[in-house]
Amino acid sequence: MKRIIFVYAIGCYGLFGIVFVWLAAFLLNIGDLRGPAKSAPASAAAINLTLIAIFGFAHSVMARPAFKRIWLRIIPHAAERATYVLQSSLLLALIFWCWQPIPVVIWDIDGLAAWIVYGAFFLGTAIILVSTFLLGHGEFVGLSQAWNNLRGVAKKPPQFRTPFLYRLVRHPLQFGLIVMMTATPVMTAGHLLFVAAMTLYIMIGLRLEERALLREFGADYENYRRDVPMLIPHPFHRAR
Repeated sequence: MKRIIFVYAIGCYGLFGIVFVWLAAFLLNIGDLRGPAKSAPASAAAINLTLIAIFGFAHSVMARPAFKRIWLRIIPHAAERATYVLQSSLLLALIFWCWQPIPVVIWDIDGLAAWIVYGAFFLGTAIILVSTFLLGHGEFVGLSQAWNNLRGVAKKPPQFRTPFLYRLVRHPLQFGLIVMMTATPVMTAGHLLFVAAMTLYIMIGLRLEERALLREFGADYENYRRDVPMLIPHPFHRAR
């Protein structure tokens, strides 16, 4: 069973990697992945918002401690995070697969300015990846839990840490994601809808996440929240 869980976690991680690359291609519209308009703008917006709402609901509910207590009666603890990664990847893929374009152009940047925007896009991508490694990439994607279970290593109690980017903002991963989503040379109404809806979901999700972190880490997190901005780096803030 332990080997099966580990192989399962590897498979979930592999899918996560594929969908992350798909996300980058979707945002840059490589290969015209969003395709031609198939629905009227109002219908397209309704379909797209429904897809994002399904993703946001599942993503938030499965992250809540109350749900986890019930969920862990059904699946092994070592597979819980990998399963969370799996559902997130599948629902993101569903958004990309079923997305309805709204091709009204908001801005169209070319020349040197376009390369600057691409630079911002890849900077956002780098911030996302670095953020996952700062607090443990393996644990973030569920591999560490499955690997420790395979070796019979007990789970370590969570520790409150604020390495590197986490001294600048409390949620650098989400900051990088917003930069990545927004930095596009060609912004259409459909893309802007994606950015707006996902940013709204991120803000709601972070509020819920911070409530859980306050319960878990108490005064340490309260002081951290007081001293470090949530998402936007403060130009006069000094990392401690």
